Amino acid sequence: VKSGKIVSCRVSACVCVCVFSSFTVLHENRDDVTALHCKIVCLTQNGSFKEALNVMNTHSKVLGSEVVFEKAYCEYRLNRVESSLKTIEAAAEQTDKLKELYGQVLYRLERYSECKSVYTDLIRNSQDEYEEERKTNLAAVLAAMSQCFPVWTNVFEDLGLPDSTYELCYNTACALIGQGQLTEAFNKLQQAEELCRVSLADDSDQNVFDSKKKVKLTNAEGVEYKLARKQLQAIDLNKALLAMYTNQADQCRKLSSNLQSQNPGQPRPVLIQVAQLCREKQHSRAIELLQEFSDQHPERASGIKLVMAQLYLVQGHVTKACDVLRSIEEFKHKLGMISALVTMYSHEEDIDGAIDVFKQAIEHYQSQQPGSAAHLALVREAANFKLKYGRKKEAISDLEQLWKQNTNDIHTLAQLISAYSLVDTDKAKSLSKHLPSADAMSFNVDVDELENSHGATNVRKKAAKVPGENLPKEQGQVDIKKKRKKKKGKLPKNCDPKATPDPERWLTMRERSYYRGKKKGKKKEQIGKGTQGATAGASAELDASKTASSPPNSPRPGSASGSSSAPAGGSSNVVPPRQQKPAASGATRKKVPQKKKKGGKGGW
Repeated sequence: VKSGKIVSCRVSACVCVCVFSSFTVLHENRDDVTALHCKIVCLTQNGSFKEALNVMNTHSKVLGSEVVFEKAYCEYRLNRVESSLKTIEAAAEQTDKLKELYGQVLYRLERYSECKSVYTDLIRNSQDEYEEERKTNLAAVLAAMSQCFPVWTNVFEDLGLPDSTYELCYNTACALIGQGQLTEAFNKLQQAEELCRVSLADDSDQNVFDSKKKVKLTNAEGVEYKLARKQLQAIDLNKALLAMYTNQADQCRKLSSNLQSQNPGQPRPVLIQVAQLCREKQHSRAIELLQEFSDQHPERASGIKLVMAQLYLVQGHVTKACDVLRSIEEFKHKLGMISALVTMYSHEEDIDGAIDVFKQAIEHYQSQQPGSAAHLALVREAANFKLKYGRKKEAISDLEQLWKQNTNDIHTLAQLISAYSLVDTDKAKSLSKHLPSADAMSFNVDVDELENSHGATNVRKKAAKVPGENLPKEQGQVDIKKKRKKKKGKLPKNCDPKATPDPERWLTMRERSYYRGKKKGKKKEQIGKGTQGATAGASAELDASKTASSPPNSPRPGSASGSSSAPAGGSSNVVPPRQQKPAASGATRKKVPQKKKKGGKGGW
């Protein structure tokens, strides 16, 4: 059965049976060596190392050298590493299991060279099913050695360590990191990750909360005795990171502060605190923390300053970021750093700052690596940059240096002549003599073929010739040109052709000289406003019946002709009804909408 729980129960049951049997035998004979040995093994399997060690010390005369391995193992598990080493070295015979334990003890004491010799001897002289575990341990030893001093490049191949498991790949990557071979280490880590995924394909715990559960396993009793100091520090760092990713800010700050107090010169605890501050949008406080560490530990400030520059860029302080980057002595003359600085200064339109970066870098390579590829590349980029921003006078020295390195470089010579043409025309003319002739520069180019090529654009093509177009004309033949008929222009409606047209007719009305604007102050007559059939007070003046010269009112329909009930004098106070305009022919009469009554339904 492969289940871990069933195997554990089965082992526990076997231990209980063995303990019961050993106690039964020892009850009859307290000095029975086999029963005592069985009891010690059972106590060791249950993790009762102190009780097992007490049994061995009590019956040391009887047991003798029978339990040397068990005694050394119990001392090792109780973190009595020095005592375990003495026990192993005092053994009369060095068996394979003692050598395995000896290697573990040496590794715990960080005596990696001796540990490497022990595991190398075990791999060469042992033939059992634990060969892969021994190779993994040897790879771990080499990885630890690489952190202290460089390990030779082909050490893994020389010792026959394959990349068959993710543990071996991981340890190989650690050793490569110690050697500074970061690209190879990255590839090994990717390979180890893939092998680990395949190996742990059945494991469903793959999120942060499952990782939190797994980290709790490192708090078990006795774990600190099984791990090296660096491994314990790595666990504490992972705990702080896990607290940060699970939004436990106080716990993250507490763990990282403890790590920083234990290792004041280590930058990782500070970086974790900075990351937590950035998650809380406290970028200014994060920069202050980085600056404090940089001032206190200048020998380890390179990575810290890179993070500081990144935070300045996040805040939009590009110039401050440039100042921080230029203060890193270790990186400021690297080509990548120069490129970043020039780009940032150009973004800020600080051309002088970018040129100063080029100047310092060229001076550095001129003194350290004159004439190298990096030196000439910098000179070339500096010249192109100055020409791009119109600094031709400043680019002359760079172009002269490039042309002296390669006098056959026509492109550089042309740039140099162009720059000198603004400063010293005589020098430009003398340099122009070194240019090749026009025939030498033509390179036998077929212009027609070039224009008709696939990529040619904006080329004027001649019209195709019509057969017989340019034939000679017979004698007496005259060219006849077709005359086009001129169409008379259309005049606007209501136009008098005899009248002189308005010369300002093309202007808008407001722009014409005779425009006086709209007349203001006169109100429109209030005619037809108010209730139906009624007029304002001014309408009385318009009543024709009130004037003397007006004819009598027309008779209403249905009344006798000529009869009128108007009083003498021709004046009347009766307001005649308003006459409506006659409806157009074929038009229908519209209904007049009336106001709705309250509570009633709408209608016309």
